[in-house]
Amino acid sequence: MTEIDQLKLQLQKQEKMASLGLLSAGIAHEIQNPLNFVINFSKMSTHLIDDLASIVEDNIDKLPEKDREDLDDIMADLKENMSQIAKNGERAVSIIQGILLVSRGKEDELVPSDVCHIVKEYVALAYHAMRANYQGFNVTIREHYQEDMPLLMLIPQDLSRAVLNVMNNACYAVWRKSEKCRMKGEEYSPEISITVALEADNLIISIADNGEGMSEEVKQRLYENFFTTKPVGQGTGLGMGITRDIVENKHGGKVTFESEQGKNTTFTFTIPVKK
Repeated sequence: MTEIDQLKLQLQKQEKMASLGLLSAGIAHEIQNPLNFVINFSKMSTHLIDDLASIVEDNIDKLPEKDREDLDDIMADLKENMSQIAKNGERAVSIIQGILLVSRGKEDELVPSDVCHIVKEYVALAYHAMRANYQGFNVTIREHYQEDMPLLMLIPQDLSRAVLNVMNNACYAVWRKSEKCRMKGEEYSPEISITVALEADNLIISIADNGEGMSEEVKQRLYENFFTTKPVGQGTGLGMGITRDIVENKHGGKVTFESEQGKNTTFTFTIPVKK
């Protein structure tokens, strides 16, 4: 009966997630339009500042020296502000496009994908979600992405889910260890390291943390449905099973891990390259 109750609860959560997926897609679409206006007008304003600089240059001899210096400083600050608005607006658009990709992606469809971009976005998403849910949470994230990596044929909405699952677990592991060390008065610097690279004919994605590690029991039961080390209501016990299915069954790859209790854990996705 307990397993049936768990299945019912999971179905209810899946229904909620499906509804949230539709809602997030609608919100993302609506937000993207005003963001495009923000980006375009910031770029237009930058061009106007350049035009203004040309006019000032033509009439520079008519201005007192102090006013010239102030005007130069103001225009430089305005250009920098416009640049930051455009840069962060474009980042927001890229996040929205990622949400739409996950919401609209066809099941099991391999499409040309920027792996480094996907991993980077979902690492950041897991980090900010953890900060929102656990007061005082912080961690040093070290990211290593291979430069000039070509687009690879993947199922982006599934790969992003696998990265998010492992990253969530890594964040939770360092948070748990951080809390234990804090209560004992011990020093501890939580770290998570991300590596994305091509090796031979394989894509390698590695997520390593210096959290509390896994016991032998957890290692044995890691992919078991409904098994979780998190408190009731905080974990479904399905994340790692889903992750292995995504990497091994949908992408023909392999998930491996190494972990030492109380010290660290490293998960590695090895996926055959399809350019």
